[in-house]
Amino acid sequence: MRSLARDAALIRSHGSPTEPPRHFLDLDQFDSAELRRILDLGVAYKNGRRDRPLAGKTLAMIFEKPSTRTRVSFEVAMRHLGGDAIFLDSADTQLGRGETVADTARVLSRYVDAIMIRTKESRKLDELAHHATVPVINGLTAASHPCQLMADVMTLQEKKGPLAGKVVAWTGDGNNVAASWVHAAVRFGFTLRIACPEELSPPRRLFDWAQREGGRVRLTTEPLEAVAGADCVITDTWISMGDEGNVNRHNMLAPYRVDERLMRYSKPDAIFMHCLPAKRGEEVTAGVIDGSQSVVWDEAENRLHAQKGILAWCLG
Repeated sequence: MRSLARDAALIRSHGSPTEPPRHFLDLDQFDSAELRRILDLGVAYKNGRRDRPLAGKTLAMIFEKPSTRTRVSFEVAMRHLGGDAIFLDSADTQLGRGETVADTARVLSRYVDAIMIRTKESRKLDELAHHATVPVINGLTAASHPCQLMADVMTLQEKKGPLAGKVVAWTGDGNNVAASWVHAAVRFGFTLRIACPEELSPPRRLFDWAQREGGRVRLTTEPLEAVAGADCVITDTWISMGDEGNVNRHNMLAPYRVDERLMRYSKPDAIFMHCLPAKRGEEVTAGVIDGSQSVVWDEAENRLHAQKGILAWCLG
């Protein structure tokens, strides 16, 4: 016979045991209306909403890849919403000593109310979500970075107004952030042009998905073609954290550097975004990232507000 005390504890801590947890794994798993609701929650908290819906709740944050913005924004967001957060790196958990992700998910689900993981391996995120009985949040994988994109979309909307009809240009490595921009373009209804070397382009399946969903997403190898008339120009570091760079990779990406000349092909009031950390002189010049068109610091701040929306939605 199941323990009544155990059922009561599950209900008290994590909701009805028959209700699946509200994971936040990738933008393509949501419809546009639900993403809008999450984003609107974040905007409301930024604009002064003061309720503390996560009082008594705890978030476990697993970091297999270090971070400044992800850690601080989630930790502060939890505190502002009345909850608490626990930081765990690979040295602090048995994951680094051979415990399975599934077992970690089962144990943490008994202790905390949600789990955020930042890992290179997408399979770990999927396994964690499959076995956890509390919400799991994708803090970053090698395949996607949806939390970053919620902040980016919030910033784009703040600076440029309604997203319908807007044009965003990505130039550089077709990495995990670029992949999430594809998801965002489809779900939020703006045009996305991605310029990158063929060898470093996002997976073909992403563009096939965007086409099936009716998205306006185009891939090119020409930065000028992508940036021409754009409302927003965005790039990211050429070498992801934990990866190794080489001369060939830098040579391939050098033509995709965002400099003052490239920005002149965008609209006169275009904005520049970068999810940070940035390497001035590589993917972007100092003149652009520190210039009048740059909104990277507002973008970084919006990680905090977007995280509040995600957490309130997951645990609401």
